[in-house]
Amino acid sequence: MIRSLPQKWHLEADVVAIGSGAGGLSAAITAHNHGATALVLESSELVGGVTAFSMGEVWIPGNHLATELGIDDSIDAGMEYINNLAMGFSEQRAVLNQALHAPVALKYFEQCIDLKMCVVRHLPDYYYPHVNGSTAEGRCLEALPFAAASLGEWQHKTRVSPHVPYSLTHEDIFSNGGLANMMHWDYTVMGERMANDERCAGPGLAAYFVKGALQRDIPLLTGTRAEELISDGERIVGVRAVRGDEELFIKARRGVVIAVSSFERKPTLSRRVGLMIEPKSMVMDTVQGCHLRMAGEAGAQVARVPDVSMLGFHVPGEEQEDGVPLWRGALPFMGLPHTIVVNKKGERFSNEAFYRSVYFGLDEIDGMTQSYKNFPCWVIIDSQCREKYPFGSVMPGQEMPAELAVAADSLAELAEKIGINSEGLQATVNRFNQFCETGDDLDYQRGTYPWGAIMCGDPKQTPNPNLGSLSRGPFYAIALQRMAGGGITSSGILIDEHCRAVGWNEQPIDGLYVVGNSAARLDNGALMQSGITNARGITHGYLAGCHIAGKGSDLLQKALAERGEQQA
Repeated sequence: MIRSLPQKWHLEADVVAIGSGAGGLSAAITAHNHGATALVLESSELVGGVTAFSMGEVWIPGNHLATELGIDDSIDAGMEYINNLAMGFSEQRAVLNQALHAPVALKYFEQCIDLKMCVVRHLPDYYYPHVNGSTAEGRCLEALPFAAASLGEWQHKTRVSPHVPYSLTHEDIFSNGGLANMMHWDYTVMGERMANDERCAGPGLAAYFVKGALQRDIPLLTGTRAEELISDGERIVGVRAVRGDEELFIKARRGVVIAVSSFERKPTLSRRVGLMIEPKSMVMDTVQGCHLRMAGEAGAQVARVPDVSMLGFHVPGEEQEDGVPLWRGALPFMGLPHTIVVNKKGERFSNEAFYRSVYFGLDEIDGMTQSYKNFPCWVIIDSQCREKYPFGSVMPGQEMPAELAVAADSLAELAEKIGINSEGLQATVNRFNQFCETGDDLDYQRGTYPWGAIMCGDPKQTPNPNLGSLSRGPFYAIALQRMAGGGITSSGILIDEHCRAVGWNEQPIDGLYVVGNSAARLDNGALMQSGITNARGITHGYLAGCHIAGKGSDLLQKALAERGEQQA
């Protein structure tokens, strides 16, 4: 951090937002709406951030769109759900603050940037109906298709996603039989939307906020990498940034908002702060953890909750920008019929159709050998799976690349080729096949979580959409790699109710705000739920923008007063 003022400021604004995902853009838009000037710094050449890589889900309990559909839900029910699953890692003040303000932020952006959202019908919470406070539908929202041509020259400077079919809504996907049946989809709507560049999912959500910034003439400075915060000795007053070979000193008269996602593209931080060894990543290469470096130098606290780790694979030849390998999450494929995931003993260790079960299972340690019991691990599939379902971008009828999968005519031969216990694998498959006949997974209850049945099951498969035998060779094994959380991270900067960074003295750091995935996840603790991170980014941006402009929300204080001192 620079502790002396530069001789010259190259640019000035009331608010400088670092990062062009929903968090940074919503902060800039909100501050502008309240009379402050704003500009946005983006280290890559494209705007939209990790928001644009996502499925675009926004999870908000007690939202007005669900109410209008007659769906019974409340803020308190949403908090009950979170508290039942946070494992003690959440903080009630943060949970309440997010719960109160997310519905407010949703309405705010609907009104001011014409954000158009709808309820994703029939999509339940992860843990419905097994956890109190969960709902069958109503909390998960998505953006309506966005006409990208309305972005003008920024149309092709706004990110799309290599991970999701961003020309389709959830309803389009579900009505076509889900991801499992994409070979049989009616692609008419997708073709029309692609021809017109109408974007759904994360790219659509991000585009709404990009347009909101453009309509307000908020400068979006791409290719501009923030390097250091600048302090005048009392507060944060600016940023030193680099654009090409040019050094820029940018004055922030009221505050700096850090909204740069996580640290997962920096292996040392993944190991030291995230406690993950060499994870792969599905996000862009610019997600390097500069929030920890910059805010840390200003004295901000770092807080940690249990990791959100994933599993994934790389199809040979698939790349992101600048030749970076494209890693795909294994979630949609692990829970399909005719598929299991096994460890070195050849044994299953989780409900493959419920990724929270798989990913927490990865962290189980054998204290006798000081090693992970369930990693490395492999997806095992048979020829039935290959005939019916895609695996990443490898479609049925295509050869599985040798660099991706090992093939064998028998399970014994497959086990020998990949170096796992042959007897264990055969016994596991035999037992699993018995479950497939009855439709009842006695070991891990696969298929009993409706969310998993929808997202990685085949609705045409009976009696259980996630169960199908492995009985027909050839068989295939795909080694899975540890992956970071797609921008969702275990560690982040501690913030207060206005999203100000909090120092080690427990006081807010004047002029410094941190939002979205850059902020510690104390508002949900050990829980992860699709749509929470987008909701956090939008809500945090709203809160930070209001406070910077002198219009800080008092909803939390009012709610604490109403609920009694025990919540304070």
